[in-house]
Amino acid sequence: MTQDSYLVGLVGSGIGPSLSPGLHEREADRQGLRYLYRLIDVDRFDGGPEAVGDLVRSARALGFDGLNVTHPCKQLVMPHLDALSPQAEALGAVNTVVFEDGRAVGHNTDVTGFAASFARGLPDAPLERVVQLGAGGAGAAVAHALLTLGAGHVSVVDALGDRAAGLAAALNGHFGEGRAGAATPDALAPLLSRADGVVHATPTGMAAHPGLPLPAGLLRPQLWVAEVVYRPLDTELLRAARAIGCPTLDGGGMAVFQAADAFRLFTGREPDTARMLADIAELADAAGARR
Repeated sequence: MTQDSYLVGLVGSGIGPSLSPGLHEREADRQGLRYLYRLIDVDRFDGGPEAVGDLVRSARALGFDGLNVTHPCKQLVMPHLDALSPQAEALGAVNTVVFEDGRAVGHNTDVTGFAASFARGLPDAPLERVVQLGAGGAGAAVAHALLTLGAGHVSVVDALGDRAAGLAAALNGHFGEGRAGAATPDALAPLLSRADGVVHATPTGMAAHPGLPLPAGLLRPQLWVAEVVYRPLDTELLRAARAIGCPTLDGGGMAVFQAADAFRLFTGREPDTARMLADIAELADAAGARR
């Protein structure tokens, strides 16, 4: 019998402004599904992000069909799952958990989400040398996506040098030596002077973390700029980049395509990404999240 009712949720910190419930529920409504998407903020529980394992077990016991997982739980959740998809295992990060046959299976739709958004929004962007800001869970997914798309070399820049080095080593192990390097922010100026583009994958620029992730003076018109943050859609980084003529990509496309892939995993049904792209623009406007 085909299932027509779903209970899913999002686990993470400070997720109140998330547009994910609207994205999922609107598409479900159009497909005639009963679909409830709940927010589960780890900040409200004893133990904070470390409580993610208890939350996964509780969600499974309560009959949830699956969970999305966001900052800072994408890596913390992994030891509490029964199995991982090959992509999630390679990344060392999970953003989607599906409960099936009594097991909790971790997936990662951030990779395919960013790749689809980039191919749509910056289809002709050169990829010989890319600088990426951020080596966390989202950063790992974006770096994998960039190298899968054919980037020649990705320089991973993070304030935590060991984290950047660890991601670069994992990328080289997966894609081949010399495809990735690690650096700290003090190396940004020379890296950006030689780069084709820069991807931002840290929380800076989110509503709760306003500001620029790099000095605006390091941008130049020949540099494309891609953003992972989607709350707001129009970040300070994107505004600074557009002001000098850089081609830009906001984080809305990645949010939509990763949500569409998660929706497919939860329901087995094919989402309409064109409608979901229109949805995120409307939801962002309604929430005042464009800026």
